[in-house]
Amino acid sequence: MGGADGSNKKKVAIIGASALILVAMVVAVTVGVTVSRRDRGSSDGHTSTSTKAVQAICQPTDYKKTCEESLAGAAGNVTDPKELIKVGFQVAMDKLRGVIEKSVTLKELAKDPSTGDALQNCKELLEYAVDDLSDSSERLGAFDMSKLDLYVEDLKVWLSAAMTYEQTCLDGFENTTGDAGEKMRQFLKTSQELTNNALAMADGISTMFGALNVKSGRRLLEAAAGTAVKKFQKAKVIPAWIDSRRLELATATPQTLKPDVVVAKNGGGKYKTVNEALKDIPKNNAVKVFVIYVKEGVYEEQVIFDKHMTNVMLIGDGPTKTVITGRKNFAEGTMTMQTATVGVVGDYFIAKDIGFENTAGAIGHQAVALRVQSDLSIFYNCKMDGYQDTLYTQTYRQFYRDCTISGTIDFIFGDAAAVFQNCKMIVRKPLENQACMVTAHGRLDRRSPSGITIQNCTISGELGYEKDLNKAYLGRPWKKYARTIVIQSQIDDVIAPEGWMDWIGSNNHQSCWFGEFGNRGLGADQTRRATWRGIKKLTAQHAADFTAGRFVFGDRWIQPSGVPYVAGMMPGV
Repeated sequence: MGGADGSNKKKVAIIGASALILVAMVVAVTVGVTVSRRDRGSSDGHTSTSTKAVQAICQPTDYKKTCEESLAGAAGNVTDPKELIKVGFQVAMDKLRGVIEKSVTLKELAKDPSTGDALQNCKELLEYAVDDLSDSSERLGAFDMSKLDLYVEDLKVWLSAAMTYEQTCLDGFENTTGDAGEKMRQFLKTSQELTNNALAMADGISTMFGALNVKSGRRLLEAAAGTAVKKFQKAKVIPAWIDSRRLELATATPQTLKPDVVVAKNGGGKYKTVNEALKDIPKNNAVKVFVIYVKEGVYEEQVIFDKHMTNVMLIGDGPTKTVITGRKNFAEGTMTMQTATVGVVGDYFIAKDIGFENTAGAIGHQAVALRVQSDLSIFYNCKMDGYQDTLYTQTYRQFYRDCTISGTIDFIFGDAAAVFQNCKMIVRKPLENQACMVTAHGRLDRRSPSGITIQNCTISGELGYEKDLNKAYLGRPWKKYARTIVIQSQIDDVIAPEGWMDWIGSNNHQSCWFGEFGNRGLGADQTRRATWRGIKKLTAQHAADFTAGRFVFGDRWIQPSGVPYVAGMMPGV
């Protein structure tokens, strides 16, 4: 870790848009019922209603002044919630377009390659943000009151990712020269505040519903929602296998899956490299899972499944037989995110029986084997091998079952809501005088639903690991609100008695959220654990909140995949 950077794509889309839509519906009811009577007949009633609508939308936010000024300054006398939403879209897009223009200028003035790379990453991120904001109104889909919790959870996941992408953009300037990083920080300040505000609004939606507490208000809200559905017909397309049991990955083979394309390094397939197969993937696919079968072999290439490559399955002949490998690393000048041997951006990605590897070694410092920013993605019986920063669980919701992950420093890191079930985490030998951390979570906001759950896994050291020379820990708090939970797992004595390590130079250990429950093994003894405020004592009920069924709503998307899956606490463990 330490040098995470930018080139982030995706649903920064929601930077306020979706949350504003729902909140505006609530505001429409609240303002329409309680304010309009009072203002009826007054000459400035329209303005007063608009002001109150903006104030109501901004009430739960951390940056109220930014929220009110950005909306009120552009909205004028607008009172129609849909028009206020459009204003919110436009304000966010205008801000981002302005930063893009400035980033281009800064890139032209950049004097060293690393600064230029960081600026290019930020430019790419913000361009995706503008694209997604523009499309948001067309792909919101139906607003189903009975599924409010799921809908709000989606919003919070996407908004949290937006915050992560913006911060990762800035993190990319950590080791650069000149003042470009500071200028970019200033340029992005308002955008970051708007995104933070949007997350706060999304988090407060359920509370707002409760505050209405009237049947007529709920009927008005449902009517407003119905209008929005008709207005925004182009919903985000969900693959058919989600919400109904359509896949059987536990028993699937390349033959039963009938692959759409076969890759064989030594011949016998349509292509000899994985990258060649990418051109066959249909864009924004949701009709059927597009299956790529990669036959046994070691494939030395860097592979990126971009955001348009959705609903893809990658299957091999086994995690030690089919391996995609690379050795890009930070020590040789590549920014952390770009070191990934395989990067997965498109949603609903599934991988089975395949290995991902970065062979840069401990001397390469940050060197990612697999980077995942694919929402509702699944990895089953896979292997991720590396040293520092092996697995970058960057954003969104991810599930890992029966996988093996090896590494040294922060070898599972990122800001995803990621659940690891029945996996093996293997600590490898680092450089001299280095300590090892299994996890480094990057949660930025207390409202974010992200976190790492390790359930019924085994945490051990590789053969010959000398725990007296190099201490190992369950994790450390990369960002202020980092959250990691280890439950029902086998923890070997490779893990130091303190269990957790702080992030040097920060107070993150006071605000993080780390917990253990029901673990076993010589390293599971909690009597000598660190005693920061951020380390919690979990009850069985609290631990259950972080299981896959509750934490990432796994019954909706993991269970239908057919992958072995336990929704709650493991029975008999």
